[in-house]
Amino acid sequence: MGETSRPVALITGASSGIGLDLATLFAQGGHDLVLVARKEEALRGVAGECEKSGVKAHVLAKDLNNSNAAQEIFDELAGRGIAVEVLVNNAGFGTHGPFVRTKLEDEVGMIQVNIAALIQLTRLFLPQMVSRKSGKIMNVASMAGFVPGPYMSVYYATKAFVLSHSVALAQEVKRSGVIVSVLCPGPTKTEFQKRAKIAESKLFKKPRSMTSMDVAKAGYEGLMKGKLIVVPGFSNKVIRVASKLTPRGMLARIAGKMNVDR
Repeated sequence: MGETSRPVALITGASSGIGLDLATLFAQGGHDLVLVARKEEALRGVAGECEKSGVKAHVLAKDLNNSNAAQEIFDELAGRGIAVEVLVNNAGFGTHGPFVRTKLEDEVGMIQVNIAALIQLTRLFLPQMVSRKSGKIMNVASMAGFVPGPYMSVYYATKAFVLSHSVALAQEVKRSGVIVSVLCPGPTKTEFQKRAKIAESKLFKKPRSMTSMDVAKAGYEGLMKGKLIVVPGFSNKVIRVASKLTPRGMLARIAGKMNVDR
């Protein structure tokens, strides 16, 4: 396996939030790491902490908004003889505001990061997993994937895509030895809401927001158990069930009210 004899977990968006906590958990679980994010300095800090668990953490500073980034990641690891056993597609961001006024470049960039990069990385690394009859893929979607979301319409749609693709892919590869799991967190205390400019919305003012580590633990444990859809937190599980029984127009009205500022 080249530079490492331990299983390798590649984690995107690993410099903060859920990605950082997942990196910690995989390191504690005996995985070497490939940490991917835009900020190299922050990644090196995460790598240093993870290596205290006795594993090796490789740092790749890549902006997944660049359509070439996924191929560059794949090529660099192939050149170093590093085989990826676990792929965690965690990187993502959101925009907020009426669609008619949001920046087109931001919306298209979000589709690149949330959808295109995820598809590129999965399609690049999956054949090796199938060939080995061993591998795991965790895609980080959101509770937003279950409902339409006014004022964050493209973000919600990207997460619906991730959820649908993950469930379909899991069916395709279920006899190949590869596990696909999709993590669907609700409101979580991370830098996401600051970047999306929704920290003051009703959605994140509620006390039900989970910590990123609680979400990461649920995702990690769900992946290791081979669980297809992981919804962390009791209230989120209730919301998921309720969403199945509620007309989509009504879901959109409710989500729209939650996504506006107080």
